[in-house]
Amino acid sequence: MKKKRLIAVTAIVAAAALALAGCSGATGSGGRQTLQFWFWGAPPANQETLKTVLVDGFEKSQDKYKLTVTFNNAVDKNIQVALAANKGPDVVYGSGPAFASAYAVQGKLADMTPYATKYGWEDRILAPMYQSGTVNGKLYSLPNSIEDIGIFYNKKVLDQLGVQPPSTYDQLTSIMNKAKDQGLYASVTGNQGWKPVNQNYISQFLTIDAGGKTIYDALQGTIPWTDPAIVKAVEDSAKFYQNGYLGGKDYSTLNFDTSMQLLSKQKAPFFIGPSLAFQFANTYFNDKAGNTGDLGYIPFPTVNPDLPTPYYTLGTTASLSINAASENKDGAAELIDYMMSDKFAKEMNKTWPGYWAVPLKNFDLDPNDYTGLSKPFVTSIKNTIQGVNDGHYGFFAGTFFPPATAEAFTNVDSVWLGQESAQDFLRKVDSTFQDELKKKLVPPLPQPSR
Repeated sequence: MKKKRLIAVTAIVAAAALALAGCSGATGSGGRQTLQFWFWGAPPANQETLKTVLVDGFEKSQDKYKLTVTFNNAVDKNIQVALAANKGPDVVYGSGPAFASAYAVQGKLADMTPYATKYGWEDRILAPMYQSGTVNGKLYSLPNSIEDIGIFYNKKVLDQLGVQPPSTYDQLTSIMNKAKDQGLYASVTGNQGWKPVNQNYISQFLTIDAGGKTIYDALQGTIPWTDPAIVKAVEDSAKFYQNGYLGGKDYSTLNFDTSMQLLSKQKAPFFIGPSLAFQFANTYFNDKAGNTGDLGYIPFPTVNPDLPTPYYTLGTTASLSINAASENKDGAAELIDYMMSDKFAKEMNKTWPGYWAVPLKNFDLDPNDYTGLSKPFVTSIKNTIQGVNDGHYGFFAGTFFPPATAEAFTNVDSVWLGQESAQDFLRKVDSTFQDELKKKLVPPLPQPSR
């Protein structure tokens, strides 16, 4: 028992030490200043990619800074503790612009606008993604990657069901019903250990059902969140959940990794989720397993017949900011600029598809230069960027909504589970949003075409 207590105490002390470390401005080897960057606890192969492409690549690109990356699955909590104490890493990794904006209004993040001017970020980065990181006209974060929410499918399962990949919403639900009749999951996904996964699916229905233009109007405050089109989208998301189309009864006990494993084992025709899930697919669909060609990916079809198809739910995997307490803000900016480059994007996506679709206006990656799942991932991102340029997109809550409003949408499962009506749920969302609108926490957004 004492040994267990000692281990527990040691773990707590270690976590606290990590959270309060950083921003030291310490001198590394060769007289270089050390930059600290904390990242989530990625699998070993992905950690090796990050060390090779980011750490080694950045250090070779200049002679002033040495980069130290710390991998930890509790990174969001550790960042919270560190920033509260005016400590922490030089580059602040977060779960998205909504995460960053909450710290920006507390004065915990540095204004990156001068660096945006220096490096030309606004000219280089897709407008919606650049603007998502602004608060009151100043830049506080940049997305590391863009993503869409779509449908991964197992070609062998569709063959067994005697169907083709769906191109309409009715075709999708018909295939899922057929899968259920044969004892399969309709689709697999889940929010085990991370309730904000709910944001993926409510964002999806707000986009493909209410439409990007409607949600844009709500974010401008010109219509309430109780608008009938938005109420219908929330109600339709509840029907989708209640029909078992999101992992069925196992939604709360599945996560993206286990879901992708089930898809590879032909337990479901579909995995519905963000394009970042290519990184989980890479573990189960690969050359070693001999099933790389079994995985397909398509955009989610629209519910609203007035919307074009394909139509994209634009989001990001994470955000990058500069710690206001950093003694090396110039170095942190130089590191972020390195990550916002075509060269970095090309190298990262060779072995780590899904997480590093750097939001460049000119995403100049050729799918034919890639193998394995990197090839369909690069294709999907190029299609998403084309959709954004055409104005055919809606907004992922955790990227484009102000922080408390995004958090409110995380609780949409209260409607899914029949605990409250969509109307009552959205009244609470609207109340939360109106407070954030008055505080000017809504980022400026380009208007979708429809």
